[in-house]
Amino acid sequence: MERIGYRAAVARQPESLATCLSTLSELANDSRLASFRQGPLALVGIGASYQVALAGAQYLRQAGISAHALYPAELDTSAGDFYRGIMLMSASGESAEILDAATLSAGLPRLALCRAADNPLARQADIMIATESGADNGASSTGYTGMLLAIALLAHALSGTGIPSELTTLPRTIAGLLHDNVEPSIQAARRLADCSAIDLVGGGLELATAGEGAILIREAVRLPAFAWEVRNYLHGPMESQDNRTGLIALGDGDEPRIAAEAAAFGCTSILLTSQPPVPSGATHMQLPAVANPIARAVATIVAIQMIVAEMQDAAGLTDTRFRYPQSDTKRRAEQPKPA
Repeated sequence: MERIGYRAAVARQPESLATCLSTLSELANDSRLASFRQGPLALVGIGASYQVALAGAQYLRQAGISAHALYPAELDTSAGDFYRGIMLMSASGESAEILDAATLSAGLPRLALCRAADNPLARQADIMIATESGADNGASSTGYTGMLLAIALLAHALSGTGIPSELTTLPRTIAGLLHDNVEPSIQAARRLADCSAIDLVGGGLELATAGEGAILIREAVRLPAFAWEVRNYLHGPMESQDNRTGLIALGDGDEPRIAAEAAAFGCTSILLTSQPPVPSGATHMQLPAVANPIARAVATIVAIQMIVAEMQDAAGLTDTRFRYPQSDTKRRAEQPKPA
């Protein structure tokens, strides 16, 4: 992966998504996928890739294929008695925990979903799917959206259903979102800058988006953030919100009401929705009105990436690298698991 600046990575989202669509256009004709058509399937990921697994498992279930998202530590030796196939998610293909999961699941069909095809995970998998999403920042931008789009295309290939036009037109949709939301993203970032912590709230696939958004804020802005399922948020977690904290609500259901209620208590409240703006005290960021859950998730996370880019600059952390190296989380060549 060519490492580029955070803003540059966000700006090239339309190009990256178009490349992914072109690269994976023939997935439906791949006969190697036959063993993954039945399920149940385990989608195994960690970090941002776990959020892809979470969204992907739900999208596969909506397509009629039983699938579950797992952290690597949840995959034990009984997997072969339950799962019919393993999908291993790692943008880099170098995550130590995913490589260990590939070894543990050696008796099952294994499919790897990565940013590129030349990596240690590819050498362990039976099928390698590379998004070719290209240049990115250390806090995943194009890598994340490319994997989201790829898992959607894979779901349609496995289920034998046509690819919705909202997926094939994503590059144009995201180009419009980037053009139209410059000022709202600046306003949202300014309001969030002084928060001590930020909650991100969403339902359905947007729970995964909230999770990835929280990771981005922690990585790029070094600010505590956490993701909540929208209805679960109402059963206690919301009580900590006040004028010291922030909320980013993602969606058109309960989310606008929650954003308004939090704003009324003095919370810095940001609403990402396809609904038209209404007076509420929350900063409104307009999302495209798309029905496909993956298309919506891609649009929402790009909107969050725009806010995070502004927050990163304001915090004096432009294009910063991680402080904690965590040298045991990546294996950049095939090597044994440390004793």
